[in-house]
Amino acid sequence: MRVTVHNTPCCTFISRRGSALLGAGVFRRDAGMAQNQEKQEKQYYSSFQTELLNRGLLTETRLREVIGEAGKEPLERYLISSKTLPPHDVVLAVAAHFSMAPIVLPGNFAVPRNLLELAPFETWSRYKAVPIMHCGDKLTVVFGDPFDLMAIEEIGRATKLGVIPLVAHEKEVHAALMRVKARKDSENPNLAMENVMQSAESELEVSGVEDSSESLDHAVESAEEAPVIRMVNIMLLEALRTGASDIHFEAMEKKSRLRYRIDGALIERPSPAKSLHNAIVSRVKIMANLDIAERRNPQDGRFRVKALGKEVDIRVSILPTIHGEKVVMRTLDKANLAPSLSALGLDDFAYDAMKHAIEQPHGIILVTGPTGSGKTTTLYSCLQDLNKMEVNIVTAEDPVEYELPGINQVHVNEQVGLSFANVLRSVLRQDPDIVLVGEIRDGETADIAVKAALTGHLVLSTLHTNDAPSVIARLIDMGVPPFLLASSLILAQAQRLYRKLCPVCKKKAEIDPTVLVANEIRADAFDGTTIFDAVGCPKCNGIGYKGRAAIMEVLPISDRVRAEVVKGSPSNIIRKIAVEEGMMTLKDVGVVKVREGLTSLRAALEVTGSE
Repeated sequence: MRVTVHNTPCCTFISRRGSALLGAGVFRRDAGMAQNQEKQEKQYYSSFQTELLNRGLLTETRLREVIGEAGKEPLERYLISSKTLPPHDVVLAVAAHFSMAPIVLPGNFAVPRNLLELAPFETWSRYKAVPIMHCGDKLTVVFGDPFDLMAIEEIGRATKLGVIPLVAHEKEVHAALMRVKARKDSENPNLAMENVMQSAESELEVSGVEDSSESLDHAVESAEEAPVIRMVNIMLLEALRTGASDIHFEAMEKKSRLRYRIDGALIERPSPAKSLHNAIVSRVKIMANLDIAERRNPQDGRFRVKALGKEVDIRVSILPTIHGEKVVMRTLDKANLAPSLSALGLDDFAYDAMKHAIEQPHGIILVTGPTGSGKTTTLYSCLQDLNKMEVNIVTAEDPVEYELPGINQVHVNEQVGLSFANVLRSVLRQDPDIVLVGEIRDGETADIAVKAALTGHLVLSTLHTNDAPSVIARLIDMGVPPFLLASSLILAQAQRLYRKLCPVCKKKAEIDPTVLVANEIRADAFDGTTIFDAVGCPKCNGIGYKGRAAIMEVLPISDRVRAEVVKGSPSNIIRKIAVEEGMMTLKDVGVVKVREGLTSLRAALEVTGSE
């Protein structure tokens, strides 16, 4: 890290204020200095004005004009803020006036941690100072406001060292202090959030938050207050730093509650005062271009943030509750998308079946699972394998979660009549090769999707069922004839997201035989292997798990399965045939992940359940 020091001699001089040996870092006051501080400051400013004239930076006429314009604002600050003089010239004049060496702090200058610890951060911040070097009993400190008569003496008292003062542009010193604060906040996000909440309560007053008739002007004004903006920014930064998939900001009866969904579990964080709830919600609405005056109906929106070296989409959902509006923000980070099907971590049978299915020229592939199980991520991974220059891919989604280059994505909007069925009809007139339907919700959409698959298109979609064999019964229940389904369906897949054990703190565990019996797992399922359980440590936020991955049950539609579909056989018959042909059930895949030490038995059973 380079710090530039200008070659201005750091002379010893006696000031009119009785300060001696400033250049050597010693600052003493005579007994009457504190009482005469105001008078002495005026003498210093007079001397500083003389320095400006001697350097030819201002004429006497212009100096008198500037003094009048500055009013109560310190002259050196006004010269910079009004752009009367370049900051560099002002800093050099101030340095010469105080016989201090001027210095330039680069934008990437990091204050050494060991020097910061010599005094509380509040002291450095109060006196606009940063330490840059320590040698023996001397500490070199850069000051942004050398006109502060108490600064050098107070910092010397706090550090118990002789202070060698340098002077820099106040903005450079402030920027260095802000980088220190940001570093401290990133290392202790809980403390950072608590500090913001406490300062916000004293800096911002929001009255009448329980009154639904709060004026629109007041709501906008509250949402634009600096503490509120900083609180929302810290919420987003902490979510990105911890890898949270969702941010929940809820209104309780007597307080607000802030929680993050990290690796599938909701973790509570320090929350702002209830009096700030409406202001924070309004700030989120402004960011998502929503109506801040609407508090009776749900609203949905999205915005994009750039932080921590990446660009992330934030999907916002606002729901009115009896105690106020609840905000849920989902983070959609493209970096979490698997670049290809092979990156999903499938077993050999599942990978071969999925790879074969997406290479077919026509047919329908259905991915099933509960909300938040990664279905869309799986389909996007398939699309990235299929996305080639000679292929026309069109999607119909509600909402579009990730923007994929080279793919035509349509946002479904039921409120204006743009349903999945209507979009799908239009899409089929766009000469598509591959169509992705976000979700099959009704019989009309199912019928169009099946017919599209029969007329030469590869269709990918999602459905809500408990397992892969249930897809067939679900579509028949929606009104799709069994013979059409048998001809069009080429693969059904069910999936869940399991929590991966933290590699730092996981520990060996013993299996309770009663758990195996209760969940119908073979007694010898874990013979010859070591299994682990969760503990919790700072690396995993005390959860015991770090990251998630998918468990998949893949059912290729073979001739035997197709024959049972035409006959309308129940799901258990189809499941039995699929297992005989090599399909691994969700529970079987979960047991494999436990044997591999990737997750605990408890976490695997949480998402797969018992058959």
